[in-house]
Amino acid sequence: MSLSWTLSRYLALQFLTSVGLVFGLCVTLGFVIDIVELLNRTAGKEAVPLASIMGMALLKLPNLTEKMMPFAILFGAIWNFARLTRSQELVVARASGVSAWLFLAPALVVSLFVGIFMTTVYNPFAARLVSRYEELEARYIRGRSSLLAVSSNGLWLRQGDEKGQTVIHALRVSDSGLRLQDVIMFIYEGKDLFRGRIDAREASLLKDKWHLERAWVTGPDRPAVFYPTLDVKTSLTPDKIQESFATPDTIAFWDLPQFISQAEAAGFSATKHRLHYHALLAGPALLCAMIFVAAAFSLRLARLGGAARLILSGVLTGFLLYFFTDVTHALGISGIVPVALAAWAPATTALLLGMASLFNQEDG
Repeated sequence: MSLSWTLSRYLALQFLTSVGLVFGLCVTLGFVIDIVELLNRTAGKEAVPLASIMGMALLKLPNLTEKMMPFAILFGAIWNFARLTRSQELVVARASGVSAWLFLAPALVVSLFVGIFMTTVYNPFAARLVSRYEELEARYIRGRSSLLAVSSNGLWLRQGDEKGQTVIHALRVSDSGLRLQDVIMFIYEGKDLFRGRIDAREASLLKDKWHLERAWVTGPDRPAVFYPTLDVKTSLTPDKIQESFATPDTIAFWDLPQFISQAEAAGFSATKHRLHYHALLAGPALLCAMIFVAAAFSLRLARLGGAARLILSGVLTGFLLYFFTDVTHALGISGIVPVALAAWAPATTALLLGMASLFNQEDG
């Protein structure tokens, strides 16, 4: 038996309503928690205006809601199916010959389109805002003075403090940024007063200094001076360089492939970014998997009775999925399992387990 358009539209609307309410609750809760966390992190530092803290929380909110979407789909679907069962609508539909698979079809289609929208449209928007959030976080909370950027023309790195700054460019990088080749250092006093330039064949990051080889030092109104070796003080460390590397969340889905290729060509490991890219690709499948998991729990528990068990099962399922995702991603980042497998494992596992449970309930 096929599902009529009227019934399909009604079920899709009911599903969207339930997910929207749960999603709104998650967003509100996450926003409040984020503001409290930012207030705690800025306590004891230089006075940060409350408006800036609110703005930072708003900038981070789209990225936070993007991560909440699978759980909003899960809890919203559980609530929706349980509500339809309690109102006897699901019972009537099944009595008229509508199978559970047809009953789930509207929710699956909606979840698929939501997942595609989140990956292709919403993610670039969230990435742009969270990138601005990290700039403000570095200014108000971390006090970071370095910034690293990778492009097709090489590596750009900035270091400095309130007295001045140095902008470093290198055509090639090795040892994850600890050794630079074909280096140019532009030295500024204050924010924009140019004081000189250093060209070197190679620069190695040692403790509290850059060790330059075959360096030429030039400055305004004076001839260039050659040094076989030259040490330049720096506050950078290997950890600071890695911290200043663009995080995966700040790069839009469409820009990730190019960024990954540029980072790897520059000598950096892009494992986290590759994992993030595959996780975004798996996003629509993960949302669809949440429908099967929700149906497997809500339909069975609705028959047995017990709303408390329904809620508890949903919470435990969400927690286990979150834990499993963290474990697989950690294995992927460490190189124990392939990155693609680590990114797709949560969606594939949830999809197969949900479908298997539903097959067992419906078809014996």
